[in-house]
Amino acid sequence: MESHSPNFERTLAWLCAPSLAGIKPADLISYRPEEGEPADLPARYDAMLAPRGIRVRALCRCPRGCLLLVYRPERLERSLSDPRVRELLVEAGYPAQGDLETMLSVLSGRLGQGGPFPHEVGLFLGYPPEDVEGFCRNGGRNYKLSGPWKVYGHVEEAKVRFETFRRCRDTLYRRVEEGRTLAQIFPAA
Repeated sequence: MESHSPNFERTLAWLCAPSLAGIKPADLISYRPEEGEPADLPARYDAMLAPRGIRVRALCRCPRGCLLLVYRPERLERSLSDPRVRELLVEAGYPAQGDLETMLSVLSGRLGQGGPFPHEVGLFLGYPPEDVEGFCRNGGRNYKLSGPWKVYGHVEEAKVRFETFRRCRDTLYRRVEEGRTLAQIFPAA
């Protein structure tokens, strides 16, 4: 089999560019294998990207696909160690002293249990704590701005981040469309 999947790479470039580039700790995407794609394609990409400091992890599987977390472990650990983030996670039932693997296991369990969606996932994705808290308290309503996430706090800062993410996505997607692979774009550390 070909060492990479152009369709999967385009999907990752379009939906996960900020985390691939290291300007965001993680991105969460819904993935359903296309006809002819190997079922273990995300695991293959995890193995290929791990030496580059990028992980691809299936958090939850269902008969038609899965939710994949594309993340940079060091960046995600740093983000989750923020005192306000940790406080919100503890309030949501996460362990106060959990390491990254523990936190991801708890999140995976919550995603897989079929109950209400665990909106604290926004903290894993690098969304500002005040925006995640605002979303949870307001049921997704009464926000000030909507983009990659709903903003309840600092609108101008969010606008700058939204634009940074858009430029990152456009640049990475263009490179993949030009024929470069993620392995070429992100060399091993």
